[in-house]
Amino acid sequence: MPLRAIVFDFDGVLANSEPLHLRAFQDVLAEEHVELREADYYARYLGYDDVGVFQMIGDERGAGWQTREIADLVARKALRMEALERDRSVLFPGAADAVRRAASVLPVAIASGALGAEIRRVLDRERLSGCFTAIVAAEDTPRSKPAPDPYVLAVALLRASVGGDLDARDCVAIEDSRWGLESARAAGLRTVAVAQTYEPDALPADLVIASIAAFDLHLLARLCPA
Repeated sequence: MPLRAIVFDFDGVLANSEPLHLRAFQDVLAEEHVELREADYYARYLGYDDVGVFQMIGDERGAGWQTREIADLVARKALRMEALERDRSVLFPGAADAVRRAASVLPVAIASGALGAEIRRVLDRERLSGCFTAIVAAEDTPRSKPAPDPYVLAVALLRASVGGDLDARDCVAIEDSRWGLESARAAGLRTVAVAQTYEPDALPADLVIASIAAFDLHLLARLCPA
């Protein structure tokens, strides 16, 4: 089947917000007397949603955080994130153009571990919200990446919009991390890695591009031959 839909990750693919997420995590964790090093964040935690990051760090550091405490940490981190990105564009160069070009010919969705409010806040500010048929955020699935749940739901929402015969193999996922690529593959999508966060050789995908500015619909179409 030919290419019929595209599912973008958000942080690290469209939004250059990972440094802001790191700073927000660091600020909140510092209040709990927990240090988070940049190298550890990118090597161990980046692929998880906020709940997963705090759970892993809490378990590893013996913090003993319970569900209510983790929810409080997530809420504080969200407030800090909003403050950090206020009055600035966090999109990578070429990201808005890539989304608009894709949406002009195909239905597009987002499958992300970011909170829905964070995603929609950026999209609204950049006037991109109308481009997306579906948005799957951290709170929308029981499991986050690297589990397949976000992409399974994204494909289901696209299928409901474009027709009941849409198959995951007709869709391409655009990702920046091995966790996201693992999630997309497990859900049955073709994969494109954008080497904006990690080196290309660390990204096992059907296709690797240097940046979202190099996004090319013709290259993507070759991944889903007719």
